[in-house]
Amino acid sequence: MILSNFSDSDLIQDYIHGNEKAFETLLIRHKDKIFKFIMIKVRDSALANDIFQDTLIKVINTLKSGNYKDEGKFLSWVMRIASNLVIDHYRRLSKVRMVSESSSFDEEYSVFNRIASEDKNYLQQKSHEELESQMCQLIDHLPKAQKEIIQMRIFQDMSFKEISDSENISINTALGRMRYALINIRKMIEKNQLVTDIA
Repeated sequence: MILSNFSDSDLIQDYIHGNEKAFETLLIRHKDKIFKFIMIKVRDSALANDIFQDTLIKVINTLKSGNYKDEGKFLSWVMRIASNLVIDHYRRLSKVRMVSESSSFDEEYSVFNRIASEDKNYLQQKSHEELESQMCQLIDHLPKAQKEIIQMRIFQDMSFKEISDSENISINTALGRMRYALINIRKMIEKNQLVTDIA
């Protein structure tokens, strides 16, 4: 039987049992969608290709280790891996940036401050780095949808139009998630008594 006629689940099982051609068939079937998904998020072909390759490595390692749980949603699973790798990339490069969408919601929800580091002394720089770390930890405690939109808007500098296209949601939904995310971050800042204004 021609492999291209197999379902994703059948191809996965064939691959796990040693048929390398089965994975090639999966890759041919889904590679364009996966790469386009990554490219929309990073908007850099070289970076997108690197993340695409890392995604494939993680997919292969998970399949070969027997840790993949087949729920009939192979492509969605791969997309989640790619999305997490994109987020990991931007977190490594993360700088706390201003969220100022005055056309969408009040300035009071701008809980991140752009902090120029050039003139900081050692103590100020360490304080700045600690604040960045704390803010990233707060983001990790947000619901998944809110966390992802914060990552895309702040760390990837994506517009709400780009976010809505990437996530297949309306702009209003994207705005709503951002608003609730920032409200929740403000609540966590107040609860943990974090100082977000560094001189």
